[in-house]
Amino acid sequence: MKKVVIVGSSRKDGGATTLVTEFERNTNWDIIDLNNYQFSYFDYDHLNKDDDFLKLMKSIIEKYDTLVFATPVYWYSMSGIMKVFFDRITDLLTIEKDLGRKLRSKKMAAISCSYGNHLGEYFWLPFSETAKYLGMEYICHAHTVVGDNNNDVIMGFIDTIETYKK
Repeated sequence: MKKVVIVGSSRKDGGATTLVTEFERNTNWDIIDLNNYQFSYFDYDHLNKDDDFLKLMKSIIEKYDTLVFATPVYWYSMSGIMKVFFDRITDLLTIEKDLGRKLRSKKMAAISCSYGNHLGEYFWLPFSETAKYLGMEYICHAHTVVGDNNNDVIMGFIDTIETYKK
């Protein structure tokens, strides 16, 4: 089962980058940095259908069975670029329904980072409920604290995903 980490952060040297470094060191998972793509906000008229989003999603859906989202916490929520990415999934329910249906039976997990350990369970709802709505299996989530030793959290997260069977 091929896995990909989809990273959405505004900084190339922040906490999410530290997570990605750990994934690169401890897994053979591919990494996709959303900053390397040009896509815009969801548009009801779909005037942005030719930006990078649909091409990126087609590639992700064709290549991977498990999608791992990595995001810093911004104002008790996922990063802006990650939110835009999630909003654009609506394109897969409207103009690219056949592509969207291919998400069924894929798996999802999420990991976050921030400068404190004050994240409540509500933070994870956009991830878990999106997975449920799309017919995906939500495996797990984890939170890391920037500046702390997060090795046990990260390795536990990786192990849970690697050994997940359903």
